[in-house]
Amino acid sequence: MTAQTSTTTVSAYAAPSAKAPLERITVPRRPVGATDVLIDIKYAGICHSDIHQARDGWGEGIFPMVPGHEIAGVVTEVGSAVTKFAVGDRVGVGCMVDSCRECENCKAGLEQYCVQGNVPTYNGLGKDGEPTYGGYSTHVVVDEAFTVRIPDGLSLDVAAPLLCAGITTYSPLHRWNAGPGKKIAVVGLGGLGHMAVKIAHAMGAEVTVLSQSLRKKDDGLRLGADHYYATSDEATFEQLAGSFDLILSTVSAPLPLDKYLGLLRSEGAFVNVGAPEEPVSLNLFSVIGGGKTLAGSMIGGIQETQEMLDFCAEHGLGSEIELIDADQINEAYERVLASDVRYRFVIDAATI
Repeated sequence: MTAQTSTTTVSAYAAPSAKAPLERITVPRRPVGATDVLIDIKYAGICHSDIHQARDGWGEGIFPMVPGHEIAGVVTEVGSAVTKFAVGDRVGVGCMVDSCRECENCKAGLEQYCVQGNVPTYNGLGKDGEPTYGGYSTHVVVDEAFTVRIPDGLSLDVAAPLLCAGITTYSPLHRWNAGPGKKIAVVGLGGLGHMAVKIAHAMGAEVTVLSQSLRKKDDGLRLGADHYYATSDEATFEQLAGSFDLILSTVSAPLPLDKYLGLLRSEGAFVNVGAPEEPVSLNLFSVIGGGKTLAGSMIGGIQETQEMLDFCAEHGLGSEIELIDADQINEAYERVLASDVRYRFVIDAATI
């Protein structure tokens, strides 16, 4: 693309309406402003949240919707006031592309919890009132403040899912001090869960996977888990009662929370990063007894996202991916719903 002085249209894959198959369209990209970078997207990960939103699972969406908030690419143009990046830099964009930048959360590096609401990478409205379109496209224009550097130690294809799956799991593991001497359980070995296992292991924690079956046990142990149990076996909940300092749930289905809270040590924490469409029930005695914490976590701030990428590069932690062409997106969605991916689909943006 040549230097942008006006709005440009780019190729993308979009859901034209809720639950409709994605199809190739063109979408507008704003001119490169003073603090913007233009990114030639190389790879975009497919997150389960893309499916939730494209199918109105979390509420009414904005259509046509171009999903994708796991973006890895190369800078091809910078605005006149950009200081962080230069043409040719390898960069990433995650789940948000702006925030108010003035509230106490933004000033604390917690832009994801912006009091006024962050601007999501897609299915949202920018400060200009225009819809945001995500990473299933050839190019994107993003403010440098919401762009992160991908270290040379990570190839762009396996780095793309880190912009959501990586930070979503790194942030709570970091916050709850996963490390030597800590026993961590990861519920679910999918796109999020497999990164949680890799990261918790690299942090030095003792890691257990809790999955519906033992079907992925060999993978879990290869990725860094010390133990692997099937939650379909009731004996698991008896055997592991009171075992864990932290349980990180990565699944998007409602769980029997009381049973899982019984697996925590006193003052342990159950942290949910999966986002089921359905409500869950809870007996409060499950948290009162033992002084346990039931918490949630949503992605991470920009500074923490950069910290996560640097950590993953240092430890050689890329996502386990299956690279697909853009015309396979609809098939990939169905396979995600069937848990038939190990462990993240990544779109080759050259095929869009």
